[in-house]
This record gives sequence, structure tokens and C-alpha cells, in this order.
Amino acid sequence: MAHVLLIDDDPTIIPEQVRQAFRSPNHRVQVAGTGADGLARIQADAPDVILLDLRLPDQSGLEVYEKIRKFDARIPVIFVTIAKSAEAAIDAMKRGAYDYLFKPLDLSELRRTVGAAIEVSRRMREPAVLADHVPDSDVEGAIIGCCPAMRDVYKSIGRVAGQNVPVLITGESGTGKEVIARAIYQHGERAKAPFLALNCAAIPEQLLESELFGHEKGAFTGADRRRIGKFEQVNGGTLFLDEIGDMPAALQAKLLRVLQEQAFERVGGNETIHCDVRLIAATHRDLTAWSAEGKFRPDLYYRISVFTIHLPPLRERGEDLPLLVRQFIRRFSRELGREISEVAPESLARLRAYSWPGNIRELQSVLKQALLQASGSVLLPTFLPELSGKLDRPDCAESTDEEFRLEALIQERLSPDADDLYAETHREVDRVLLSQVLKFTGGNQHQAAELLGIARQTLRQKLRELGLHVTQSVEATEADS
Repeated sequence: MAHVLLIDDDPTIIPEQVRQAFRSPNHRVQVAGTGADGLARIQADAPDVILLDLRLPDQSGLEVYEKIRKFDARIPVIFVTIAKSAEAAIDAMKRGAYDYLFKPLDLSELRRTVGAAIEVSRRMREPAVLADHVPDSDVEGAIIGCCPAMRDVYKSIGRVAGQNVPVLITGESGTGKEVIARAIYQHGERAKAPFLALNCAAIPEQLLESELFGHEKGAFTGADRRRIGKFEQVNGGTLFLDEIGDMPAALQAKLLRVLQEQAFERVGGNETIHCDVRLIAATHRDLTAWSAEGKFRPDLYYRISVFTIHLPPLRERGEDLPLLVRQFIRRFSRELGREISEVAPESLARLRAYSWPGNIRELQSVLKQALLQASGSVLLPTFLPELSGKLDRPDCAESTDEEFRLEALIQERLSPDADDLYAETHREVDRVLLSQVLKFTGGNQHQAAELLGIARQTLRQKLRELGLHVTQSVEATEADS
């Protein structure tokens, strides 16, 4: 249950809007009419996110915000203001506030902003479990393993967590790189400061620069107000950039300057912004090879790889698989209302024989599918889905050119017994083409259909047939709707 605290002296309208947007049992909403009351509630029961009015009867919202920061800087604070200029709210965001909203509140924007803030809060506070055994309590995204490679990972986290240096986490997609990043953050000196994560591959180039560095009002079409980027929001804390190898070249140069000088300018602005941010980056790519090919700046690679941690793929982790299976079966059984408590030896043998190209993410998907088919207390082989050996692609934004080799596919299938090679090849072409086009449009299906020259209904049908799920940016969601 997410805990939302509203600090606002409006006795009726704003509280009613917030309660309407965040209903129980998934949310718990508390309302405080003064700054002092709000601070007392925070100290008694820290919320997941705070909505804070700039104008309060006993003190200013900025004063309350500074006291909240001293108590716990990890709590996302969203300012609510009636002033369209919102200079005070923008000033608060420079100091680390999460976002600001205008009165009267737009419920869809309220749900979107607070929902994202709750997720950020969860990531900061959720323990990053790194253990060589199955822990008693279940934690989403836990990394469990006792193989030598994972023990080296745990040692590396211990060595670098307390050092204020950039860290690069490498490994295939689905190996759990964000959990490692959160473990470094939680064991470091900035554990009480904010932590934000951003996937560089999931955001179109034209939006990524604004997400990172912010923009000034009027900087480009649609920039109707100043935006504070992640580097300002997380000032004093830790920023995790996932899939940094997919960052466009122009942004690589700007990021290099931030790491060298801890300074940057917003898009469309000329004011130099200074920041103090620890960077943790991750990639599934070989950045050494990419640097040699001119696809990634060598000087940026040297900056972000001061300390490197490599996560092994699941197929190389030996006896870790049974540990992970037991952990996920226990958690997913509770989530899905199943009573599975054991795994049949034949089922475990089938899971061991598979190569797991999608790694832990794919293992979780397979076990959830199996539990939905299961009955009784034992996970039997008949409950397991077909394990074809092909790479699982749960998110089209993560598809990469390395994951698709058309020539290899044809050579593999080319035999006298082949009877569906034409259709199978076209399915693979569609899988890569649609993934790349949707990645380019930020998940906007209407724009993707226009680029492809097909109807949107046809696009949606192909996505369903291929099992591709679309990750949308906020702008793409609004455009599609």
C-alpha cells in the first residue's frame, strides 16, 4: 500500500481530488492542514510521497521542504502551486524536489506524476538483496547466488560502495544490473540522499537530453514551462543510467563535461548549473569494442569505468538456478494465489537444460507462466511453457542488433526438412523492424504506423502476434490517446 501525504490548508477540494485519484486499498492518503502538522506526521510515519502546497498558514512550503530534506531527503516531494509562474516551485526543484503541479489539479497528470514518484521512492527504499542463500523474506528483484562469479560481485560492491567514484556495471540484458546499482547506493555514503534511474535506450534522443539536463521554457515546440532534469533533481545523490551504450553521441559529449566539471546548461538556456552527483552506469554492450568502432566516446568510457562490475549470465551461474527457482516460486505463488511449495526433479532438470538467453528476467516470466497453469503443491513439467531457446524479448525497447542475426537464422533453418522458412524469416524481420521503429517513436503507435505505412490496427495485430510489449514515454502516451 502506497502512503501519500498531502500538506495543504484547502479543507475540501484538493484533498477530495487526491483521495479520488488514489483510492484504497492500493493507496493510503493522509491530509495535514499546516506545515507543523505535516512535519509531525512525517516523523511519526514517513510517507512514500508528499504533495506540498507552497502557501501554508503557519510557514512557507519552502521552509517545510527544507525540514523534510533534513529529516529524509529520499522522500519525493511534489509541490502544488496556484501561481502560474511557479518560480518558488522551480527553485525548490533546484534543491531536489521531485516535480510541481498547478491548481486546479489535473487528475490524469496527478496520477502520472505521483505514480512515478512512488516508484522512485520504492527503488530508493527497497533493500537490494544480495545473498548466497534464499532469504526468509521476499524482495522484488533480489539477486541471489553462491557461485564464484556472484561472490566476486558482492566483494566488488563492498569495495566500491563507500568510494565516490563512477561505477560501470556490465552484463547481458536481464541479469539484474539495477539491483547491483541500488546495492552500491544503499551501502554508500549517499544512502540517505536521492537515487534516480533512467533507461537511455527507452527514451527517444530528442527527449533524453531534456530528461537528463532539463530545458527552459520555449526551448522547443511543446516546452511550455521550465523543466528540471535528473542531474538537478538528484543533486547530492546518485543517478543510475541504464543502457548508457545506447546514448546518442551528442549527449555523450555533454555527459562527459558533467563528469569532468560537475556543470551543465539546460536545453535552450545559457545558465551554468553546478551539481554534485555520483554516476552509476550499466550496459549490455561491449563498450571497449564500441569505442574502437567510433560508436562510443573513448574518453567517456574511461570516465565511467573507473570501477567495473561484470554480472555473469544465468547460464554460467551453476547451482544458483535452483536457489533462484525456489525464491521466485515462493514469491510468485503468494502473488498469484497458488500453493506450489515444491519443484519436481524433472521440472528442475528441464530448467537446468535451458540456456536462458533472457537471464533472470526470462526465468521470472517462465515461472509465472508455469504457476498460472499449475494446480496442487508441486510444479510439474507439464506446467512449464515451451522453452525454445530463442531470446525472450519482454520489452521491445530492449531489442538490439546483437540479438538478431538474419543470416545465422537462415543458415540454421536451411535444410531439406525446412517447410516454413519464408514465414519464419519474415516474422523475425517484423520483430526487429517494429521494435526499432517503436523505439524511435518513443512507443507512439500512431506515429510508428505512419512511418511503416500500415494501419494502426495492423500494427497492433502484429505486436500481439509477435508477443511484443510497448514501453511508452509520457509524450507518446498522450499523443496516442
